[in-house]
Amino acid sequence: MSNCDDTNYKGVCAILGFEPEFVKMDFCDTAAVEQLFDSHKIDAVIHFAAFKAVGESVKEPLMYYKNNLGSFLNVLEAAKAHGTNVLFSSSATVYGEPDETPVTEKSPRKSATSPYGNTKQMCEDFLRDSVAAYGMHGIALRYFNPIGAHPSALIGELPRGVPNNLVPFITQTAIGKRECLSIFGNDYPTPDGTCLRDYIDIVDLAKAHVCAVRRMIDGLMDEPYEIFNIGTGRPVSVMELVTAFEKVNGLKLNYRIAPRRAGDVTAVWADPSLAESKLGWKASRTVEETLAAAWAWEKHLAAKAQ
Repeated sequence: MSNCDDTNYKGVCAILGFEPEFVKMDFCDTAAVEQLFDSHKIDAVIHFAAFKAVGESVKEPLMYYKNNLGSFLNVLEAAKAHGTNVLFSSSATVYGEPDETPVTEKSPRKSATSPYGNTKQMCEDFLRDSVAAYGMHGIALRYFNPIGAHPSALIGELPRGVPNNLVPFITQTAIGKRECLSIFGNDYPTPDGTCLRDYIDIVDLAKAHVCAVRRMIDGLMDEPYEIFNIGTGRPVSVMELVTAFEKVNGLKLNYRIAPRRAGDVTAVWADPSLAESKLGWKASRTVEETLAAAWAWEKHLAAKAQ
């Protein structure tokens, strides 16, 4: 819990109506990971334990390599020993600056533009090689840009300190926690000069994981190791997202144009057709629904703090 508190766990309990088991531990602690696997019958692991801010990874590469690689290696060792399926939380950053968009799962992985992206590429390789060597099964889901919150406003993105991701910075600016939103660069070769991304609603993303885990444990995989893009297939610019947030929620944001940020890619969005055909999954929530949910979550946090 290096970048959160127990707010979201309490929200999950409220949504479910019961308390799922929660073990607070560090996945870089080899002995703790072994103990977790030894004390539970685990059919599949969904591995999310990683630092995820591109800019921060450029400034603190060793922190990212130690945490993101070490934690996943421990999971793979335990999964190997226990015959556990592994679902890895990968990222569109593995495509780097793509030659063509939209990208498919067959698009070449480019040299990562950040240490964060490099850790995602390396962890994909760890999983691929482990599957080939040890008879395991694994899936890598390449997320595009997850945003939003649960429609109940009981769980959502809650980073400690200053957010490194766009939407929580937008909502915190709107609520008054941040004075001004910075848009990093408006001189990219895109229609409005700001970066193009494929923003995927967090609820849609969660559903993709359910589909992928079922595919593994039900023995439906075509190959022992599979990769799927998880996105909408629709590019949206940073400025379009800011404008949509203002329109949907009836607000005006204080923002400024700042210099480009190291590690940012100009444009990337998904071809999600493979996930649709093989996982039976497709993004369904609109950007407007997602941004309304994100704002409802921020207002819920503000009301709790009073």
